[in-house]
Amino acid sequence: MGRAETRNIGSVDAVAEVLRTAQRIAIVGLSPKPWRPSHGVARYLQEAGYVVVPVHPAGGVTLGEPVHDTLESARDAGPIDIVNIFRRSAAVGDLVDACVAVTPRLVWMQVGVSHADAARRLEEADILVVMNRCIAVAHQRLGE
Repeated sequence: MGRAETRNIGSVDAVAEVLRTAQRIAIVGLSPKPWRPSHGVARYLQEAGYVVVPVHPAGGVTLGEPVHDTLESARDAGPIDIVNIFRRSAAVGDLVDACVAVTPRLVWMQVGVSHADAARRLEEADILVVMNRCIAVAHQRLGE
């Protein structure tokens, strides 16, 4: 899927600052299945002290948190600092309007997920974008 990419001017420092100061991370496509990568990353983020906000149309409860069917309903439960996307690249374009509406400081597309047009549109809305990288690995590298 290409090399890891961080987008936006001054983004390396800005992304690190968001990771250090964020409190709530909405995870779009968070699976309730413990063997799925999204579940493992979400568990890691919880253990690192973040509030994980699951977003999945199936609803229910995942990792002890109520699952929201949309980003907008997730935002209604509290502000979202980061939107972390575990969806196919082709689905990301459909999430841009919802991401802009919830005004996160950062939209993070996991390993294997990238969408240049979506990234451009998010950047135009002054939202930092990271594509094709694992948020858990990046957090570990910060030493937080």
